[in-house]
Amino acid sequence: MIAYYSSLAMVTSAVLYTVAMVLHAAEWASGRTVTVREREPAVVAVGAASDREPPTWEDSPRERPAPNPRLEIFGRAGVAITVIAALSHIAGVVLRGVAANRAPWGNMYEFITSSLAVVVVVYLVLALRYGMRWLGLPVTLLLTIGQGLAVTVFWVQIIELAPALHSVWFRVHIGAAALAGAAFNIGGLAAILYLIRSRAEARGSVRGYLARIPSAETLDRVSYRFNAFAFPLWTFTIAAGAIWAQDAWGRFWGWDPKETFSLVTWIIYAGYLHARATAGWKGHRAAVVAIVGLASFWFNFVGINLLTTGLHSYAGLPR
Repeated sequence: MIAYYSSLAMVTSAVLYTVAMVLHAAEWASGRTVTVREREPAVVAVGAASDREPPTWEDSPRERPAPNPRLEIFGRAGVAITVIAALSHIAGVVLRGVAANRAPWGNMYEFITSSLAVVVVVYLVLALRYGMRWLGLPVTLLLTIGQGLAVTVFWVQIIELAPALHSVWFRVHIGAAALAGAAFNIGGLAAILYLIRSRAEARGSVRGYLARIPSAETLDRVSYRFNAFAFPLWTFTIAAGAIWAQDAWGRFWGWDPKETFSLVTWIIYAGYLHARATAGWKGHRAAVVAIVGLASFWFNFVGINLLTTGLHSYAGLPR
């Protein structure tokens, strides 16, 4: 019965994420006639009348769009629905763990739903605390696709854990991977928005909802900060996995497909951070590398389980 309610909560969250995505799409569409008013700083002095506004990630002056009540309605409704969906989603993850009497990370369905729960929590903190509601459409699109695939394609019955998963390092490894993945996803989505916004800026046609998201320079900085935060976590994830492998299989590294692609992902992000620090890579080139890194992360997270067989093949799907 608990497993049934877990599945119901997961399906409910998938439907609600779809509704939230539609609302955010309507928000973007209703912003097509947005006009831009006077240029003013995005961060105000402490003690000013507007210092009660949520802090933002933008610290350079930019043009501020005029208010649009219709856009605000869609945007706030999208965030509100996302909050309800997140509560349902988290309840589904918790109930899955209660029903299984273990951490709900034993197969790909559980990996994906748990990791996406971390993504939505991070997004809501950014949206409600730091005014980053402009991430609403790409994040809810990601959640709609991910959660939708989880409840329709990747769902499996609760099964016993593979022997190798009975380890405290299993929890440490997966927990760090989920948090790193959330930061990589936010960084990658910011990089995608950077490419869209920078192209509009280059053409001199920043119109519609693009006028409401931060400048390309700020998006580049946001992407870098999240990827820089995630990289040490991903490094720790690999190190914890190596310790776990030694405990479970008697070797730290065996070039298993998932181990190998975890290293590939690490190398891509290491190159990204190194290029920014030493060669001054910013903007378009850095954004492309960040997106390639995110694609590598998701291929390692999902594709390896579907396409290969190895010691990490815990998808639980029939082959």
